[in-house]
Amino acid sequence: MNQKVREVVEFENHFSEFLKQQPVRVQNKIFKVIEAIETLERVPSNYLKMLVGTNGLYEARIQLGSDIWRVFCFFDNGKLVILLNGFTKKSQKTPKNEIDKALRLMQKYYDTKKK
Repeated sequence: MNQKVREVVEFENHFSEFLKQQPVRVQNKIFKVIEAIETLERVPSNYLKMLVGTNGLYEARIQLGSDIWRVFCFFDNGKLVILLNGFTKKSQKTPKNEIDKALRLMQKYYDTKKK
């Protein structure tokens, strides 16, 4: 078992809901990518990429054949990756409404944490 370098946690249940809708082979691939994020000191950008101009929002990238999925996340205190919403990617560009949704969830996370 690989040593974890960071813990991955979920904020609310957006990610679980997304995961439940995916076929098992996709779920397995998503778990492999999450495991890489948890265990690799330097996560390759084909697994985790920061979205430019979003103030720290990342997308975990999952690919199976020609199908692509994205799961939004961000770091908190250096170690924590918070899993937000996910979606199936149908075009080259990540849809702005998906990014906006993730940014709202990220803000909500920090607001909740302050309380």
